[in-house]
Amino acid sequence: MKRIIWWLIAIAGVCVFGLIIWNATRAPQSQPATMTPPAPRSEPPPPPAMPAEPEIRYPVPDRPPEKPLPALDTSDSTLKNALTEMPGGNSLIEILVLKNFVRRVVATVDNLPAKRIVWRVMPVERTPGTFEVKGNNRQATIAAENAARYARYVKLAEAVDSDALAALYFHYYPLFQQAYRDLGYPKGHFNDRLIEVIDHLLAAPELQAPVALVRPKVFYLYADPELEARSAGQKILMRMGAENAVRIKAKLREFRARAVDHAAPAAGLK
Repeated sequence: MKRIIWWLIAIAGVCVFGLIIWNATRAPQSQPATMTPPAPRSEPPPPPAMPAEPEIRYPVPDRPPEKPLPALDTSDSTLKNALTEMPGGNSLIEILVLKNFVRRVVATVDNLPAKRIVWRVMPVERTPGTFEVKGNNRQATIAAENAARYARYVKLAEAVDSDALAALYFHYYPLFQQAYRDLGYPKGHFNDRLIEVIDHLLAAPELQAPVALVRPKVFYLYADPELEARSAGQKILMRMGAENAVRIKAKLREFRARAVDHAAPAAGLK
């Protein structure tokens, strides 16, 4: 009996030893794939910041009108009546284009610093007569007589009361602002643009005669490239004659002061 037990123990030992040898010598199995934890999802980038509302450099007076303002597109007759009641306004009416008047004023102001004027939107009738030149195509100058074409316009501008004009402008300012935004400046402020353009016009050089011209093709150009590079608005002042330009600039400075310091009263407008 003991012999049988020992045989069983021996057989078991051999089996265990063989199992160990077999596990050690068999081809290694590939390790099961380990699951790599997913990389933490990055937060989406924040949406781009909305452009800030442009700072108002020259705010207009916050004066609610006594009566509701007309709609922009039906304001011509109202503006005409207001202009005629203004000191010097009756004569001014004679040279104004009152159809779509507010839109014309806004478009022209915005256009003056450009290289060319869009005449079809001007709120003022074109200067009568033709551009007067002295000399020939090879050697020409602006004729002194050319200034006479602008004399009536300068006289009418000087006759307008700047306080009354500023009061009218501020009273109807919401219409000018709407027209400016309709022009393609949804966040712009027309009074800021107006002051900017006035400053641009005041920077026009005051030319003393004779002013030399050249005529390479159809139109006369300034012989001085620096003068020719000036904006359309500055060129209007440059070609109206030195005296006229000085007087118009004085009127522009006068109105600019009203538009900046808001000193003009708003009473008396209808």
